Amino acid sequence: MQKKHWSKFELLHEVVTNPNIHVKGQHSYYSDCWDNGFEQSVVRYLHGDEVSRQWEPRWEIDELYIGDYVCIGAEVVILMGGNHTHRVDWFCLYPFMDVIEDAYIGKGDTHIEDGVWLGMRAMVMPGVTIGEGAVVAANSVVTKDVAPYSIVGGSPAKVVKYRFDESVIDELISFKIYEWPEEKFEALRKHLCNSDFSKLKQAITDYDNCL
Repeated sequence: MQKKHWSKFELLHEVVTNPNIHVKGQHSYYSDCWDNGFEQSVVRYLHGDEVSRQWEPRWEIDELYIGDYVCIGAEVVILMGGNHTHRVDWFCLYPFMDVIEDAYIGKGDTHIEDGVWLGMRAMVMPGVTIGEGAVVAANSVVTKDVAPYSIVGGSPAKVVKYRFDESVIDELISFKIYEWPEEKFEALRKHLCNSDFSKLKQAITDYDNCL
């Protein structure tokens, strides 16, 4: 067996087998050095793993959607499974099997959009959406939706700052960068890996005019 090292990672599209995990593209990765990998260690309580896929679901399954170019740091946890059958509005929240279906409340699908970076040991709670280009600081707990191109941190995670001005963020979203064909992305990558927005806009215009 190959020894793990912090420089190694796994590409999600190569390792995901759970039919309730939907991975876009071929670039999203997980730094799996210190655990058993994305499906076994990161994604928790999601029906469809190698054990639970043999079970008949007792309720509608909340699903996990992961965009392209997503960077997932070591020991991140993506918590699924709704309320885990613990009803905090009941006097006793213990999950008794004879009322287990009444005890379950779904939280909806979880979406981690394109270009997101989840820092080491961050936890994503069920049913949230983390917007395009957002950054979640290490050890943070995400309990609600995260705006595109924001940086959040803490427990619960709150906005620390935005990566760019609002007008720039609006334009970045309108460019639909992560929907581009691979050829266009590669042709413009040197401008994407830069902070000169005017040059990026001009490069996009020049590329599109050459088509």
